[in-house]
Amino acid sequence: MAKQLFGTDGIRGVAGEYPLDAQTIHAFGAALAEDAAGAAGRPEILIGADTRESGRWIAEMAAGGLVRGGAKVCYAGIVTTPGVAYLTRTGPFVAGVMISASHNPYLDNGIKVFGHSGFKLPDSEEHAIERRTLGLRAEGTAPRPVSLDEDASLDGAYLEFLASTVSVRFDGMKVAMDCGNGSAYLLAPALFRRLGAEVTAIGAEPDGRNINLGCGALHVESLREAVVRDGADFGVAFDGDADRAIFISRSGKVVDGDGVLLVCARALKAAGKLRENVVVSTVMSNLGLEQALERAGIRMVRTPVGDKYVLEEMVRIGAALGGEQSGHVIFRDYATTGDGILTALRLFEISRQAGAGLDELTEDLRVFPQRLVNVRVRERKDLAETPSVAEEIRRAEESFGGSGRVLVRFSGTEPLARVMVEGRDAEQVERFSESIAEAIRKEMG
Repeated sequence: MAKQLFGTDGIRGVAGEYPLDAQTIHAFGAALAEDAAGAAGRPEILIGADTRESGRWIAEMAAGGLVRGGAKVCYAGIVTTPGVAYLTRTGPFVAGVMISASHNPYLDNGIKVFGHSGFKLPDSEEHAIERRTLGLRAEGTAPRPVSLDEDASLDGAYLEFLASTVSVRFDGMKVAMDCGNGSAYLLAPALFRRLGAEVTAIGAEPDGRNINLGCGALHVESLREAVVRDGADFGVAFDGDADRAIFISRSGKVVDGDGVLLVCARALKAAGKLRENVVVSTVMSNLGLEQALERAGIRMVRTPVGDKYVLEEMVRIGAALGGEQSGHVIFRDYATTGDGILTALRLFEISRQAGAGLDELTEDLRVFPQRLVNVRVRERKDLAETPSVAEEIRRAEESFGGSGRVLVRFSGTEPLARVMVEGRDAEQVERFSESIAEAIRKEMG
């Protein structure tokens, strides 16, 4: 049975509308409390949120349901998603709830749930909570919010943990930082200043509606300008809940998750900490990364798109490092999720120890031209049963002769077919991405 509330990353929607309406949120809280009660008499649940104006309202509505279900609620206030995961697995909490829609605009919001392990809940448990939520909602009980007082010591504990992972100081290092007007706006600048860096922070004035608005990990133009203008050693941009980070080198080059994986994988291997000499990434990671890792004697394993799948594979094969081109990077020796602030710490530490900047550390990463085209479709057809599409894909793959890739997949959340073509020749990539997209439009558009 397909889930109606939970998607690939929790419950998402427009705040105030189903499934993020008051009744459903309240029912979810009660259902989670009942689920957690199996592990403890009166379970304690942690709630955190990003800076969206709807965050506290959703938190207090969920808290009302949790209390109704017999749980005790602790509120961390504004904190990052990886912060909630860390605090849940190291504290007395049976579960942790993060109120965030990550990189989405402010009108959207979401609910992510972590178990005491720090991992997101398995599908079977989400199914059970969802069924109970819908049942409670159907009963029509009036939702009652619970007023929450923030426990300021919680984000302090998370900050202490992050600081404890660093073996060097950053004195003399100039860092430009775009916090995306989101969860990292206080934590990240405070931490790096504490470690000695000179920090210029932008996107650090949230007003409830400007999260991710022309800033943060998806919009690095202003950060790049700041790095080049101020002669910063590094630029780092976080998304709304700070579970991902994108970097800017001193020269102004954008270094995405692929570049981060290369730098960190080589450093971990040199230190004898890259278990099995393997890195886990997704089908979207550039061929250039795969080839650079191969030259370093490191194997790359690919998964479907989504940090959830990366983490599952990392756990399965015992990998220490994995991530996505989009900036989610997971260091399993430290965390159970992607963590943008932790990633920045690791990258800056490697740079300081090597005495080299991002330009030097990534200079041998040849990024192959890559084009992604989204095609709106009326229906999804098996590609093997659409001869014209299959023929265009075959022509592209034969033309590349092993030096390029074609990936066609359907979006899990929108009526879209996503066409990704990658190869050595930019003109070839452009031509085949368009011909494949056009074939899909004729068959399914």
